Amino acid sequence: MQMSEGVEWALHSCLNLAWAEQQAVPARKLAAFYDLPPAYLNRQLQALARAGIVTSTSGPRGGFRLARSPEQITLLDVVVAIEGEQDAFRCQQIMRDGPGGRSDVDYRKHCLVSQAMRRAELAWRRELAAQTLADIKDSVESRHPDAPRVARNQLDAPAR
Repeated sequence: MQMSEGVEWALHSCLNLAWAEQQAVPARKLAAFYDLPPAYLNRQLQALARAGIVTSTSGPRGGFRLARSPEQITLLDVVVAIEGEQDAFRCQQIMRDGPGGRSDVDYRKHCLVSQAMRRAELAWRRELAAQTLADIKDSVESRHPDAPRVARNQLDAPAR
């Protein structure tokens, strides 16, 4: 399974927004922080807005803010906002066409491969749901105490 780069960009942007302390940050400033393409990052931010993770304000003082506290935003929330809700593994029930296959059986429930993949998917989702943006923020701050100040200074700097 491979997630798009948009997940990484969205997570880092949310972390920077947490340090911006409810100041609206334009997409171009968030993009400049990591030298990302502004238009593509803006699409990721719009997906986060549709999911209720960030809010968007237009105008000269507009930009993006976290819509909820970092404690209320899980890593799974961000992944689902960017990647969608579909499972990584989707059983196509190919056993129906194999030896002894039957059209009246739901192989998503009876196939051992499908069951194993479903368990793995649920474990992955549980792990992402158990970690919040606040957890990541706290870990970064304990290892790099100056990270919030650096982020605020960069985001407050005049646009290039």
